[in-house]
Amino acid sequence: MGKVLIIGAGGVGGVVTHKCASHPEVFTDICLASRRVEKCDKIAKEIKYPIKTARVDADNTKELVELINKFKPELVINVALPYQDLTIMDACLETGVNYLDTANYEPRNEAKFCYKWQWDYKERFEKRGIMALLGCGFDPGVTNIFCAYALKHYFDKIHFIDIMDCNGGSHGHPFATNFNPEINIREITQRGKYWEKGVWKETEPLSLYKNFDFPKIGKRKMYLLYHEELESLVQNIHGLKRIRFWMTFGEAYLTHLRVLQNVGMTRIDEVDYNGQKIVPLNFLKAVLPDPSSLGATYSGKTNIGCMINGVKKGKNKKIYIYNVCDHAECFKEVNAQAVSYTTGVPAMIGAMLMMKGDWKGAGVFNVEELNPDPFMERLKVDGLPWVIKNVK
Repeated sequence: MGKVLIIGAGGVGGVVTHKCASHPEVFTDICLASRRVEKCDKIAKEIKYPIKTARVDADNTKELVELINKFKPELVINVALPYQDLTIMDACLETGVNYLDTANYEPRNEAKFCYKWQWDYKERFEKRGIMALLGCGFDPGVTNIFCAYALKHYFDKIHFIDIMDCNGGSHGHPFATNFNPEINIREITQRGKYWEKGVWKETEPLSLYKNFDFPKIGKRKMYLLYHEELESLVQNIHGLKRIRFWMTFGEAYLTHLRVLQNVGMTRIDEVDYNGQKIVPLNFLKAVLPDPSSLGATYSGKTNIGCMINGVKKGKNKKIYIYNVCDHAECFKEVNAQAVSYTTGVPAMIGAMLMMKGDWKGAGVFNVEELNPDPFMERLKVDGLPWVIKNVK
């Protein structure tokens, strides 16, 4: 099919590269780029298929444009930081190359998760005749597609959605985050938010919780958070009455997090330290374990899915659609833990569907706007099988 440029060499970038390399019939030429080229080289050495590597500053549109013009990809897969979404989109616009990411843009100095910045690119991408696919990870991503698939095949109308994310694994560290600490901690410490009866409702951080018995994991306490897929699903799943997002956390994790908050280590504003400006959360990131290093010691499973309630042929119907992923099995396959795997595999599948022309269009799209069927079929083939259960 053609060339793909992957930007970002963290845990997810490693998974995307491994999985793209496993499909040389689609991804004939792969380049992995990051600010630190040695991270790219390390990933490339793990893979038998030849991978090109390059250094690029994803904050610098000019550098991105130069790399794109040099490599000439058909698609850019952005698995860098969400702060860098817009510079990479700008580079794709300038060079006329399709774009895919796994997380919505947010400013560096503000914990604000919002699609508006990227949705504002819609007309420019349409005029350029290129496609931008937003949020093609697991949540957002697969969870959105679960909803679209359920609406297409199981419901006439969907009224209630609860997206539930449980990591039942253990990495053996007293405290670590499963993906970039800057993003992970900002996400958890912001106010909760959900949509009900046409309005957004806010809650204090981690103030609402309930228990759920997750298949293959067991009972866990899950907390209501705001998550970006809520924003697009409200727009695209018509007839919704309520949608919420829940995530599980262990007590030890929450205790560490409260202490870090109390001493100011989760702040995202600059402070003066010995005459130098530093951001406490950036410093915390530097001393915490790198999420891409957690896989070797990780055990247990993740369970991420959607509890969906609606109407079919005039009768109430409720299903639970979910995936279970094993940390140790992921590490055996691609040297990564399951949180990186469940994000990286969907990014590769979305890229594959774009490269093959199964998903195409000019403009900016969230994944639930596209045909869910080919994506759901690829999930079963590429390592993320799913289960649908009827719920009474």
